[in-house]
Amino acid sequence: MSKVTKTRERRQNRRRHHVRKKISGTPERPRLTVHKSLRHVYAQLVDDIHGVTLAMVSSVNYSFPLNEGKKLTKKEESERVGAVLAEKAREKGITEVVFDRNYNLYHGRIKALADGARKEGLKF
Repeated sequence: MSKVTKTRERRQNRRRHHVRKKISGTPERPRLTVHKSLRHVYAQLVDDIHGVTLAMVSSVNYSFPLNEGKKLTKKEESERVGAVLAEKAREKGITEVVFDRNYNLYHGRIKALADGARKEGLKF
């Protein structure tokens, strides 16, 4: 592992711990955690008290429909992931969540996922 990779991982871990020390998920208000890679985005609802994942959605396991014959952009896919996760949460009776962006800044695909979840009725 190169020195640059180690430094980047240290910065990401520092930001992740800084965010996580302030928030925790409960059964009534689980933590909506987001992870993004270069190609895909992953979101899940976590109950930290019992250590259980309540629902999980990613752009990998959902084939999103084409948008007027064109493939969806990463932002559009992220918004759909947020909407699908909100639908799953609604089925389980969850209406409020705590948003955990991990080490990501709140813009771009992370913001699109949050907006998609809000449109479907989740409250942060």
